Amino acid sequence: MEALDIAANVLSSTIRLSVPLLLACLAGLYSERSGVFDIGLEGKMLAGAFAGAAAAAVTGSAWLGLSAAILVAVALALVHGFASITHRGNQIVSGVAINFVAAGATIILGQAWFHQGGRTPSLPGTARFGAITLPGAEAVRDVPVLGPIYSGILSGHSLLAYLAFLAVPFTWWVLYRTRFGLRLRAVGENPAAVDTAGISVTFLRYRAVVCTGILTGMAGCYMALSQNAGFVKDMTAGRGYIALAALIFAKWKPVPAMFACLLFGFLDALSIRLQGTPLPLVGRVPVQFMQALPYVLTVILLAGFIGKAIPPRAGGVPYVKER
Repeated sequence: MEALDIAANVLSSTIRLSVPLLLACLAGLYSERSGVFDIGLEGKMLAGAFAGAAAAAVTGSAWLGLSAAILVAVALALVHGFASITHRGNQIVSGVAINFVAAGATIILGQAWFHQGGRTPSLPGTARFGAITLPGAEAVRDVPVLGPIYSGILSGHSLLAYLAFLAVPFTWWVLYRTRFGLRLRAVGENPAAVDTAGISVTFLRYRAVVCTGILTGMAGCYMALSQNAGFVKDMTAGRGYIALAALIFAKWKPVPAMFACLLFGFLDALSIRLQGTPLPLVGRVPVQFMQALPYVLTVILLAGFIGKAIPPRAGGVPYVKER
């Protein structure tokens, strides 16, 4: 039973750690399927985390924090769209610029507003999204096998975590079963054909980047208002880049993207669990190595599969309307 409890704890941590990656990965999927590469997922997550924590600290409301996070992330997404869609600028440069601006602005504004070294004040439970206990979780807690799975793994997560995993089938439905999804995939492959059909390529791509802003705002809000009790400097810690790697690994498909994010979350949870624990034949492994392990393995996986992943053909290429 002890081994089962340990496995349940690791898998529960896997779900919690996968949520911001999954939201950011789905955000990138909408944008890149439309032909707009977005390396600025990291910056939008970071800005959303700061905006959500700052709004929740001032108002005491987690929902207002979520609204602020989404608004700020959508605003940055529109800046990226304005630079890369309207003015046909370099999409990589625009995304990197957003990352730099978000990294600097969150620290400066945090220090100016709260005077805590770039942090926001620690948030009380009423200003955060707390854990939700699923119906019957307490009743089956002591039941062998079923109890640890239902009570220990599936139950006890925040509302944003459940929304993140519900977004996977919803995204699949949008991409493959709706007119918007068909047009979104088409504009990422052949925007000239979409334009010939009388559909605005610009408007369609702007809607895609707005979807990206909404999901990255939710990802940042989850980190600040659910996973943590406020904002701290550089709290995204490269998760936006990992989400991009997961998106490539999953070949721009929502369900494989979920499993790729769960894989990284599992590696992250396992590294936390094994920190300071002596390993057979190896002994005690340095904490720094265990912290770097998920990132190293992600790079290895990406290097092994990047040659097999074919991005949307019009990805990263500004569309110029033929006259």
